[in-house]
Amino acid sequence: MQLVVYLLVYPILWCISILPFPIFYFFSDLIYILVYRVIGYRKKVVRSNIKLTLPHLSEKEQLLVEKKFYKHMCDMFLEMIKTLTISEKEMKKRFVFTNIELVHEFEKKNKSIVLMCAHYASWEWMIILGKYISFKGFGIYKRIRNPHFDKLIRDIRSKFDAALIDTKSTIKAVNENQEKGIMGIYGFVSDQTPVPYRTHYWETFMGHEVPVHTGGEMLAKKTDMNVLYLKVEKVKRGHYQATFIPLAENVTDIPNYDVSKKFLQEVEKQIYAAPEYYFWTHKRWKFRRDKE
Repeated sequence: MQLVVYLLVYPILWCISILPFPIFYFFSDLIYILVYRVIGYRKKVVRSNIKLTLPHLSEKEQLLVEKKFYKHMCDMFLEMIKTLTISEKEMKKRFVFTNIELVHEFEKKNKSIVLMCAHYASWEWMIILGKYISFKGFGIYKRIRNPHFDKLIRDIRSKFDAALIDTKSTIKAVNENQEKGIMGIYGFVSDQTPVPYRTHYWETFMGHEVPVHTGGEMLAKKTDMNVLYLKVEKVKRGHYQATFIPLAENVTDIPNYDVSKKFLQEVEKQIYAAPEYYFWTHKRWKFRRDKE
């Protein structure tokens, strides 16, 4: 059955991916109407998250953030599909690194790098980074249950010389790479919500104390990697720019959780500046300690 579903859906995805960009984004507008106005996908979660974390905005302003977010979410979902057929040249034009030379300087330090990212703007198109670096790019991801769609996601995200590592295999893969002398840049989407009983660290994020995913930081400490944050901003529809921000060198000398705290602070700055580009459908504040 999983194969049947895949065979039915894949041709549709491929047809969407080859649409010219003006038609492509017109189609995204139609998807927005369906997802937001008809289905109301996770609207209660989105509305609750925005109200909880942006209380300084009026109800009208919060509603505007909500609508802009759904439009952006539909764009981003389709942009992931667009990756099936987009060219390297087109991707480089649409996802620009403002200071790639900083990564080159870090590569000269002969240490692998943990690249901490957020569910903000676009984390899908950052895979073009593989075309700019000498290290091997790896993305840490959670495996999809349907093996056929899992392979599709792996193929999409590996298109520009990157490779994917399942979350359960991360430590093993990093150790094997180090034994082989393979220098890597390991991308973590680090603002995910860990379950409380597996959490060692809680921190205030957007005004509320929440459990924090510290896997990227702990891996960096365990294997002596440097840590960067990739700040992605949406310039205009279909165009992004990304800036690398150092979070830690000689990470083993830094107190535990300082890196994760700095990461959250950087993400907060972006959300307050342009909240419509954060991924509000995630239940990021589900386990907050300050529940009434």
